[in-house]
Amino acid sequence: MTLDQPFDRSPFGQDAQLAGEEGAEILEFGERRRANPSRRLALIGGFAPRKCGIATFTTDTFEQLARHRPEIAVDVWALADEGDPQSDARVHATILGGEPEAYEHAARAINEGNYDAVWLQHEYGIYGGDCGERVLGFAERLAAPLILTLHTVLSDPSDHQRAILERLTALASQVMVMSQHARELLATRYGVERTRITVIPHGAPERPFGRQDLFKPALGMAGRKVLMTFGLLGPGKGIEAMIAALPAVVARHPDTVYRIVGATHPRLVAAQGEAYRERLEALAAELGVSANVSFDNRFLETPELLDQLEACDIYVTPYLNLQQTTSGTLSYAVALGKAVVSTPYVHARELLADGVGTLVEPGSGEALGEAILALLDRPAMLLASQRAAYARGRSTIWPRFADASAALVESVAVRIPSVYPPVTALPGLSAIMAMSDSTGMHQHSIGIIPDRRHGYCLDDNVRALMLMLCAEGLDPLERQRLSVAYAGFIQHAWNDDARAFRNFMRFDRSWCEDIGSEDSNGRTAWALGMAMERGFDAGWSDWARRWFDHALIALDGVESPRAVAFGMLGACAALRAEPDHDGARALLTRGGDFLHRLLDAARRPDWAWFEAVLGYDNPRLPQALLEAGVTLDRPEWRVAGLESLAWMSERQIAPSGHFRPVGSEGFGREYTQLPFDQQPVEAWAAIEAAASAHRVTRADRWVTHATAAYRWFFGANDRGIVLADLASGRCRDGVSPRGANENCGAESILAFQLSHYAMAGLARASERTPKGGLGGSGFAGTATRSAASANP
Repeated sequence: MTLDQPFDRSPFGQDAQLAGEEGAEILEFGERRRANPSRRLALIGGFAPRKCGIATFTTDTFEQLARHRPEIAVDVWALADEGDPQSDARVHATILGGEPEAYEHAARAINEGNYDAVWLQHEYGIYGGDCGERVLGFAERLAAPLILTLHTVLSDPSDHQRAILERLTALASQVMVMSQHARELLATRYGVERTRITVIPHGAPERPFGRQDLFKPALGMAGRKVLMTFGLLGPGKGIEAMIAALPAVVARHPDTVYRIVGATHPRLVAAQGEAYRERLEALAAELGVSANVSFDNRFLETPELLDQLEACDIYVTPYLNLQQTTSGTLSYAVALGKAVVSTPYVHARELLADGVGTLVEPGSGEALGEAILALLDRPAMLLASQRAAYARGRSTIWPRFADASAALVESVAVRIPSVYPPVTALPGLSAIMAMSDSTGMHQHSIGIIPDRRHGYCLDDNVRALMLMLCAEGLDPLERQRLSVAYAGFIQHAWNDDARAFRNFMRFDRSWCEDIGSEDSNGRTAWALGMAMERGFDAGWSDWARRWFDHALIALDGVESPRAVAFGMLGACAALRAEPDHDGARALLTRGGDFLHRLLDAARRPDWAWFEAVLGYDNPRLPQALLEAGVTLDRPEWRVAGLESLAWMSERQIAPSGHFRPVGSEGFGREYTQLPFDQQPVEAWAAIEAAASAHRVTRADRWVTHATAAYRWFFGANDRGIVLADLASGRCRDGVSPRGANENCGAESILAFQLSHYAMAGLARASERTPKGGLGGSGFAGTATRSAASANP
């Protein structure tokens, strides 16, 4: 892959590249576009001088947006092949389609470019891999909203083609197609929501009507009736049928000429040379119409193509593939006011409806001949058909296409708020009440309503107990009731035979397992350590100490990095409450050694992390190492924790400055970070880890980072979606490429609530803690302890 720097020349290249009467105007608009764009768009696809329909469409889109909607700055990222470098100076960068790593590099550069949207042209044959599957690795790495234009929507795809298209549409904010038929296929066969499908007909040029006689002489066709077919030559075009129709046409109109314009498809040339074209020539000779058939074996640039279209009277598309949803040249011909005779493929059926053109059965020379003769025999009918086509084309001319395209870009562009709730504004707790019952806290929801089918889990109940230890504005009796429910769940989760805590419980209170995950046991130790430190009274602290000791048993020998980190955070809290607790000190010592060794072993020049993969709750690993370094006075752990946290923090900030947490779709992929799906627990972890770092360093960068993570809940995210509702305390389940997950599960609600109190504690600590000191009695969130203690 090559990532070219922006060119110093005009973004539209040299004047010579802008053949045609609009060139100077495009350059003038281009200068305005570059001077004051309001949106930035990355346009992905083939591009001139590549000779294919997708490249022509991408080039047209670029030029027409520049001409008609200059407020959108468009950078072209053009597909190229090894040995066939992209030479058009308007191209911002190229992607070598045959190199798998090129897609990853391009996506990373586009993310760093901070675009408002990425517009991807899709056709199965233009990307590398089986059915062009390499496009998936590119699309799933994009953080900006994705507009996906589907140039082909198959009604009967292979399993692999279907899987590719379903994955791409799942990643897209909007899917653009050029026909209503394609829209219906996407909705009914592929399950794409209709609200995410936009139909924009293929754009077409705007030229005066009825200028055939002005353009025919240049082609040597003065005084003749001209039929024309244009496009890459191949068997699917149905040209044999049109040649077969000519004897009947020529018998009545001997001055008729059928112009077959276009180079043979490169893949056909590579396999057979020009054998197919030669067969067509032989067929014309056999039928005695060689003098009435003219081949132009070239791929025409758009200005010359338009001139040749102007010279024709009837445009013919005898295509055999009736599933074809787009034909750029058909759009051009209609917009230029050409009578059209066509087979009823999808695009033709829609564009030529209501008498705009004539549709005939595919593969029938007789039907084609009859339709053409009906027009040539009746000049008034031919003129009426041409006028009807020209009228229909007014809705597809480039200004209309550009307006619709600009509206599409605007519809997906993210609008990040400029005003956020103050951290002093307490979140309501009605969401906590709604998700809780006498057993504990429900795990999932459908919308805002608890989903009892999924029961409860230990993870959420330990987080809920953490919240009770710091929540403000809660009635003391209500705090006591909820705290007892969550603590009772933890206590009941212990399996004495297995010497570990269970995690998942059904709604009927039966357990789904004998032993929960190592992470759930680690989180339990964390919450119990906090309860030792912040217990409402001596009874609570004694209870927490007893069960913390049980949790230490469950963590004996555990080597899941996050489970160890969670347990270490609990051990730090326990040691602040009880400095002589040997079990907590032993866990902290073992965990610190373990994480420090992991970091040393996995570190690379560009990868300052504990593992070759990223996962959930990432900042907890460096936070635990940092806190252990402070608690046990191990400077090397403290330094390593700060360095790895700084590395992770940099990876979770977008170029615009908003928080971009590591996405769950990338979990477990070596040396890879994907932007979606983004989950609230990552923002909470980032805030608390930043608070820990700030207490050690007093550096403002950590307050800035925590603030960005907190604002993520209120719309400062990759989709501009407000996730948290202060009044109820609810929080949606995360950010996907398509927007918000509307469910409000326990993990999300608790992550938001705990983020608030960690942020409030950091705000207070940053105002009063002397530079260089730890301040207070501990780390993140401890500034709220007095509020909890005042409401036992």
